[in-house]
Amino acid sequence: MIKSLFFLVRIIAAWTVLFFILALAWSALPSVDGSYGDNDPWPVFLIGLIVAAFVITGAFSHLRRVRLIAGHIDGSALANRQRRQIEVPFEAGETFDLLDAAIRELPRSEEIESARDSLQVRAKVRRPDTYGRRPLGRYNPLNWFGVPRNQILALVAPRDGSGSVTLVCEPESGAWSDWFRVDDGTNLENAEAITRAIARRVAERRRNEQAAVAQTVTEKELTVAKLSLLHAQVEPHFLYNTLASAQYLTRTDPARADEMLGHLIQYLRHSLPRTEDALSTLGQELERAQAYLEILRIRMGPRLAVQIEVPDALRQTPLPPMMLQTLVENAIKHGLEPRSGGGMVWILARRDGNAVAVTVADDGEGFGAQPGGTGIGLKNVRERLRLVYGADASLAVVANFPNGVAATITVPAAFDRDARHG
Repeated sequence: MIKSLFFLVRIIAAWTVLFFILALAWSALPSVDGSYGDNDPWPVFLIGLIVAAFVITGAFSHLRRVRLIAGHIDGSALANRQRRQIEVPFEAGETFDLLDAAIRELPRSEEIESARDSLQVRAKVRRPDTYGRRPLGRYNPLNWFGVPRNQILALVAPRDGSGSVTLVCEPESGAWSDWFRVDDGTNLENAEAITRAIARRVAERRRNEQAAVAQTVTEKELTVAKLSLLHAQVEPHFLYNTLASAQYLTRTDPARADEMLGHLIQYLRHSLPRTEDALSTLGQELERAQAYLEILRIRMGPRLAVQIEVPDALRQTPLPPMMLQTLVENAIKHGLEPRSGGGMVWILARRDGNAVAVTVADDGEGFGAQPGGTGIGLKNVRERLRLVYGADASLAVVANFPNGVAATITVPAAFDRDARHG
């Protein structure tokens, strides 16, 4: 109540002083008979009373509208000139884009000047006829000062990983005009609208990020489920054939049967379930693949040859489990088994800068053969690489020369999962 009363007194006092000065000036003018100081000041005071009625009416309307917009009355809300300090949790460039878009979407905005290099936006905003056209039009004293437009100045100050917005909304007239006229809360409305628009865009960005994270988690769970299903389908088949071969060899070649069972134990030891996010190493995955290939060499005999070239220095490279195994199984199943003469499987690893490339190649049927699989194995490998490494890893499958296929997984030489997802 005190704030409202002080606001009314201030405006009325300013107009009173103005008309008092005008009355003195009127009295000092020469009268009709040529004498000075004889002019009656009452016409000026009468006009002053009429103006006071418009001023008080406009001031009360301003008070009412500010209360409707802000929900309260205080000095900052009643002011014609509004300032906001807004902290945005995005880097300065993104903050500037949000700010620029919010100002451009403001109703009646025009003459927008956007300078991205200096991180500032200037704009003019036409002031609406809040209560319709004012009575008396241009003769209304409330229209005698200033221009019926507002202006906006917005600056973005870079912070450590964020942006700080300084927003100023004010009339397009000198500060002296604030003593005589009100803006009907239009600059308060503009400042609040821009603040809400920025908050809405920040919240929308957060929702999109949360949705993307949720989608990634869902995709990851789906991929793991598919991989588990694939293993559930492949492992029993492989175990059945291996045990059947070992049973046969126990009667015909016990030494080779013992060797096969040893490799099977080695293979199963490296196939024990891991936690979902646990990474293996290239060395551990290579031991599993070697055990698998040794079992197949006993079963396939001279139809299968294996060549492995993996430097010891690369064996500690982090690698998701079962990826190398999937490539080896594909080389056997789709490359060599369909050929009556069999062939060779190569497992190679090399370092290229900060990345390690692991290649599984064969000289089997190649891409020209009749497709015998669904491609779910390679699809799972690609999806798991994306989920674990993002854009830092890849899978390339190309034709081998002169026959066969070469599949190469490229992963970072050193990888910290927690650092990437932190």
